[in-house]
Amino acid sequence: MKTNKVGRQIPDEIAEKYGVFEGQFARKLTYTKDAAKVTNVLPGESKLVDTIHDAILKTGLKDGMTISFHHHFREGDKVMNMVLAEIAAMGIKNLSLASSSIANVHEPLIDHINNGVITNVTSSGLRDKVGAAISHGIMKNPVVIRSHGGRGRAIEEGSIHIDVAFLGAPSSDEYGNANGSHGKATCGSMGYARVDAEFADKVVIITDNLVPYPNTPISIPQNHVDYVVVVDSIGDPDGIAKGATRFTTNPKELLIAQNGAQAIIESPYFKDGYSFQTGTGGSTLALAQYLADEMRKRQYKASFALGGITSPMCTMLEEGLIEKIIDTQSFDKGAAKSMKDNANHYEISASFYANPGNKGAAVNMLDVVVLSALEVDTDFNVNVMTGSDGLIRGASGGHCDAGAGAKLTLIMTPLIRGRIPTIVDHVNTVITPGESIDIVVTEIGIAINPKRQDLIDAFKNSTLPQYTIQELRDKAYAVVGEPEPIQYNDKVVAVIEYRDGSVIDVVYGVDQ
Repeated sequence: MKTNKVGRQIPDEIAEKYGVFEGQFARKLTYTKDAAKVTNVLPGESKLVDTIHDAILKTGLKDGMTISFHHHFREGDKVMNMVLAEIAAMGIKNLSLASSSIANVHEPLIDHINNGVITNVTSSGLRDKVGAAISHGIMKNPVVIRSHGGRGRAIEEGSIHIDVAFLGAPSSDEYGNANGSHGKATCGSMGYARVDAEFADKVVIITDNLVPYPNTPISIPQNHVDYVVVVDSIGDPDGIAKGATRFTTNPKELLIAQNGAQAIIESPYFKDGYSFQTGTGGSTLALAQYLADEMRKRQYKASFALGGITSPMCTMLEEGLIEKIIDTQSFDKGAAKSMKDNANHYEISASFYANPGNKGAAVNMLDVVVLSALEVDTDFNVNVMTGSDGLIRGASGGHCDAGAGAKLTLIMTPLIRGRIPTIVDHVNTVITPGESIDIVVTEIGIAINPKRQDLIDAFKNSTLPQYTIQELRDKAYAVVGEPEPIQYNDKVVAVIEYRDGSVIDVVYGVDQ
């Protein structure tokens, strides 16, 4: 076993393959970009194929290859299940699945794993029954969890080499110029798909909205696309936005939002021209509204907002409170419409957003980011991947990417969630290291990371209730008790890569 910087023991064979986490900026990344194999298309040749079956044949997909999908359709996605069903019917086996994330709707994946169609998985997240099945050990090989930026890096450097990318597109022409802002199932930004399209050997656009050439705006350009397939439906628009924008009237969530907003406002980073990223939960949406109120009072404008984008953020753009939005994932219909209608709402790739190995990711320019947590420990490490039962049920997403890039990183979390403490001695799984976290915000007050003496000094005269992180833990334990240790078995079911490719943690299996 090798012990990494956050104190996690990593099995030798995994440590030797990836290296262990030594610090958020310990690795200076230098690599030659991977190259896709290209087959030219001559005048008069058509990229249109009649069926997914025909597209799979034309790509030359064989046993042992790597395929990818994007998750911009979220719980409305139909593409992955459709394609995997056809691959299984064709008898192709032993594939590696490199989807940007895996949602609840992808439950049929369990059968494809059990039947040997999929034998390796890398993703940002695993939800619901798929995550539980993998925690219970259905895969021989561990899943590799990568952040959005880490996935972009891994594809660019060749750690993930995609043989065939199957990319659902709300709108495409016959040559493969595709976007997510027009069509029946608009998803807005196609930031994750753009990386796959650039580096995959074969790219298949699957659309339910074929339009005349040239289709603009162009998110995925024709020179990256090999084939185009038209199907009846690629996704359910209501599922795309399901659960994404959740306004709250919950008093505890509103208190967390008020405390978080006050912490930002009293920080040195809240000023005219600041930049920020927030999430999609009830507390973070309420926080954004509190910030907007204060910005109006002070006549402040944000230079840009980043990340996953929601309708309230777009309303701030329309009002002039935000100068520009740069969007890697649109979380609801309003955000998708804004990207279509507003030239100051700009689409970016996942690599542009958060890849730590490129020549400057957008997260590096953030002043403030607001993130959530399933658990935070007394070293400020954050878990957003495994639940209190040890089962995989979440996603790394851009959590560690934005946490590392921003000047001020806030974690918003209730002290207790469903009789389970969220401030604990040791989190189940480390996704974001404590060195990236500056302030933890709860409904009773805040805890500032001791490494940020500048913030401690800035908040000396604040009216915000302040505690040490140990005091917050003690208050949580006093109400619900100290959680019982989870009983893991000795099988590693997931390897957690930090964004630089090193291993920050592993997840062990849980017996059923």
